[in-house]
Amino acid sequence: MIPGFSTGRRRFDDLSEQDILALAISSEEDDARIYRHFAHQLRADFPASAKVFEGMAEEEDTHRNQLIALHKNRFGQMIPLIRREHVAGFYARQPVWLTENLGLDRIRSEAQHMERSAEKFYRKAAARSQDADTRALLGDLAAAEAAHSDRAIDLEQEHLEGGARDSEDDTAKRQFLLTWVQPGLAGLMDGSVSTLAPIFAIAFATQNTETTFLVGLAASVGAGISMGFTEAASDDGELSGRGSPLKRGVAAGVMTTIGGLGHALPYLIPSFWTATILAMVVVFVELWAIVWIQNRFMNTPFLRATFQVVLGGALVFAAGALIGGG
Repeated sequence: MIPGFSTGRRRFDDLSEQDILALAISSEEDDARIYRHFAHQLRADFPASAKVFEGMAEEEDTHRNQLIALHKNRFGQMIPLIRREHVAGFYARQPVWLTENLGLDRIRSEAQHMERSAEKFYRKAAARSQDADTRALLGDLAAAEAAHSDRAIDLEQEHLEGGARDSEDDTAKRQFLLTWVQPGLAGLMDGSVSTLAPIFAIAFATQNTETTFLVGLAASVGAGISMGFTEAASDDGELSGRGSPLKRGVAAGVMTTIGGLGHALPYLIPSFWTATILAMVVVFVELWAIVWIQNRFMNTPFLRATFQVVLGGALVFAAGALIGGG
């Protein structure tokens, strides 16, 4: 540590047994709140998983009450105010606002990490302790965290039996498609197809790669901004269930820009025909990539997707080339 400066955090080795017990109590309280937040967040779309986290919160409450009773017996009614952020090296929890947009699998994974990290910390702390009572206390806390993990597995088996997990996984997949894939695909189609005509019209009209690139860049960025705002403003997601308008707007705007830039970037090459041939190859790849995404994620029949995207893109490209070449 630099002389004259302090992190304001206490070393774990400097904590008394009372401090450690108080730290365990506050940690149990925090984890119970986090699990209840997860349950509230999941209740509408994933009721079975919400019950899992409600049960885990009740387990944390039970252990907290046991720890409080132990503290009263050993140290009295007054519990020191000490939290995990006050102790250097103590395992951290993500603020709840950083978990607002986590998917179901990520939330389950976060809960498992919470239990494992707590157990690991207590076991390491117990191994470093030289005091027999402190060592026993830390070992008991590690065992309690391990028991939490076992109980979490039991609760998951209890509430996610049969088709409940499959149903919730299907709901999560559907939400991902509605929030990210669908607007992203619409943006990619719009950016790839709508910019074909202006870019290739300018290319064949001027045969100037620098001018063509600037027009393509402006068209792509402009289309991305427009598409992003349009998607975000079109639906707040409350009734349709399509998810956050911000996420959908970002997905649509970014993919629209990428779709246009794909065949604009080759015009950074000074040679006109080299750049144009490369841009045509990129267009070919873009259109078939869109067909694959539609078929893979949106269940659009392959022939229908080919007709809609490849034929439509070819007609737009031809129109731009004819207008520019004329």
